[in-house]
Amino acid sequence: MIELVSSARCVSCSQCINVCPTHVFDESPQGLPIIARQEDCQTCFMCEAYCPADALYVAPQEHPVQTPGEQELSALGLLGSYRQQVGWGRGRSPGAANDTSYLMFKEMQKRPGH
Repeated sequence: MIELVSSARCVSCSQCINVCPTHVFDESPQGLPIIARQEDCQTCFMCEAYCPADALYVAPQEHPVQTPGEQELSALGLLGSYRQQVGWGRGRSPGAANDTSYLMFKEMQKRPGH
């Protein structure tokens, strides 16, 4: 479930607002996204995946949790951590590049007749 939008990192691009399938976010008068309907979050991680500034934290739990503060999440490397895991963003390796099934598939393609 979406737990945090970092006002320090957010670049007001509205990507999270645009990609959220359940319209969890509203835009504040300052142009920053605000979590307006947290209970509607489906924990799909789309907002975090599309955030170019790693300004969001989506907890894997499907209900609100006691979330650490922004500084602690940042220090732990959790802001944008889903996006990092899937390899989205400049300078990151696609997550599939480390997936055992994908690596096996790539090896099979190298064999004659495949």
